[in-house]
Amino acid sequence: MRAFQQWQTENSYAREVELAFADCDRNKNVRPAKLLSLMAAMAGFDYDARGLTYQRLYAIGQVFLLSRMALRIHRRPENREVLTVSTWEDGVHGAHMRRVYEMTDESGNVCVSAKSEWILVDPAERKILRPSSFTGKILTTCPKPIDCPDCRRIALPQEGTEVLGTRLIRWSDLDGNGHVYSGNYGDIVWDFLPADLQAAPLRELYMNYSREATLGETLTLRGFRERDAYTVEGRLGEEHCFSCRCEFGTAGR
Repeated sequence: MRAFQQWQTENSYAREVELAFADCDRNKNVRPAKLLSLMAAMAGFDYDARGLTYQRLYAIGQVFLLSRMALRIHRRPENREVLTVSTWEDGVHGAHMRRVYEMTDESGNVCVSAKSEWILVDPAERKILRPSSFTGKILTTCPKPIDCPDCRRIALPQEGTEVLGTRLIRWSDLDGNGHVYSGNYGDIVWDFLPADLQAAPLRELYMNYSREATLGETLTLRGFRERDAYTVEGRLGEEHCFSCRCEFGTAGR
């Protein structure tokens, strides 16, 4: 039996993962929700390995909240593939602290590349902090180019949108912070996509996270379709919760 490994350098962290049946869709391709979850979790694994656990960060009054994510799919991984997921900090941009990722197969080919932006928050006062106030460690920069577009702001146009329906937040949606885990929004989006796009070849995915959704709240979802893209926005009452842009087609287009 194979023992999966994890390793760390001065400015990177990597671990091997095997995709299970539950991580994939009906066509045995990895679900976008799983990719989002893996990328978000890698930040925690990296900091845990450096002694900066959530409990340690909470004690110093500085925790991270995911704000934006961008994924580029070079090749969609499949059920039972063994992959190496690597992550690097990548400096600061305005109020955001950046982190980047690569997911490679056993031949060393990049299947998925990703970029993310995080905000630093005082967990007690729920106050946004400047990145320069972070005292946990010295922030580093990724030493290599990552083949993925930058994170970006996603918004629905003023006209031409469609009502997709509502989605009650249930117990199984929640993580240990009591709100919908960032990766779970991928499943919510795919449940509301037009049927012909649910199994279409995904090329790029962009996520914006604005407000946490908690047990018993109801998301109202609207969408907008373009030729090879679809945007979904979720609101909690009048407040923006999340938005997602999915771009379909052959990689490299």
